[in-house]
Amino acid sequence: MAGTVQRVQISPPHPTLEVKTAEGAVWRVELGNPSQTERSGFTAASAKPGDAITAIGNRDRDTSQRRMKAVQIQVGGKTYDLYPERIQNPKR
Repeated sequence: MAGTVQRVQISPPHPTLEVKTAEGAVWRVELGNPSQTERSGFTAASAKPGDAITAIGNRDRDTSQRRMKAVQIQVGGKTYDLYPERIQNPKR
């Protein structure tokens, strides 16, 4: 999924990003737990509203929900592997 960051929240149980797509839909992108997210290199300063983002992950099974669990995100030209063991073809 590609879009624009609307909000960044770094707090337990999972940091989240609100991302607006080109179609105007706002998605909730869940990251790893706070320590895991930090180990990936992503911090509260890594993204801010207005930044372009690409998120790769798993969509909520309930397709009426606009929510996904990210395994990898790209913001500002930097890639963050939140769950490296789940990435089949890492993008670098």
